[in-house]
Amino acid sequence: MLEIHQFPCLSDNYGYLVHDPVSGETACIDTPDADAYLREAGHKGWQISQIWNTHWHPDHAGGNEAIKAATGCTVIAPEGDAGRIAAVDRTVKHGDVVMLGEWDAAVIDVGGHTNGHIAYHLPDADLAFVGDSLFALGCGRMFEGTPDQFWASLCRLKALPPSTILYCAHEYTQSNARFALHADPDNAELAKYVEAIAKARAAGKPTVPFALARELATNPFLRADDPAMQARWGGGDAVATFAALRGAKDTF
Repeated sequence: MLEIHQFPCLSDNYGYLVHDPVSGETACIDTPDADAYLREAGHKGWQISQIWNTHWHPDHAGGNEAIKAATGCTVIAPEGDAGRIAAVDRTVKHGDVVMLGEWDAAVIDVGGHTNGHIAYHLPDADLAFVGDSLFALGCGRMFEGTPDQFWASLCRLKALPPSTILYCAHEYTQSNARFALHADPDNAELAKYVEAIAKARAAGKPTVPFALARELATNPFLRADDPAMQARWGGGDAVATFAALRGAKDTF
């Protein structure tokens, strides 16, 4: 089985090291803080062999050069963002596959937060690393993309098996929960989820990773195609509803 080591870094990022004990390979999922990644890998006794970047933002790719200099690892980055990412060895796009030992990770286009944003789905492990495209009860701010592009990206994630466990890059869940309750106040499943989130955070526990199945029932951005959400926010069109929700969240 793959081993995933999750740790906090910067102000609200999560760092991830993914280790295959059979091959001995270890991948960094993004590189917000090179020192933290090298320290955590050292504590685990793991040798970093790859970096998988999801997008170009500095709190996701800023540690590439230092980690590569220290380890000689291979840097894999999204083709659409690669011009703004340092030390790239290989670019990938939607439909490509990357490998960690014998484990396949399918590259998914999740553009919208940035135009080139990608996610990595490991079907045999039933998990995906989604960067800033999707958060627990939220989605990334639409810095570069368009509503139709971002909604298409979220639909690709919605189409993954509901059992998929999602690893996002930030602990934004309590803030997202406040908006979700505003956006979808009659959702009983959401109310239960928010209670569980509050208990976890009060106990100092992370709310990440999280199950896609629960997000499908509670995340307002994934529910833009739901008639009740459209009646409240968008008037019958999923893209318009998503755009209305994203705009409202931006000023909430």
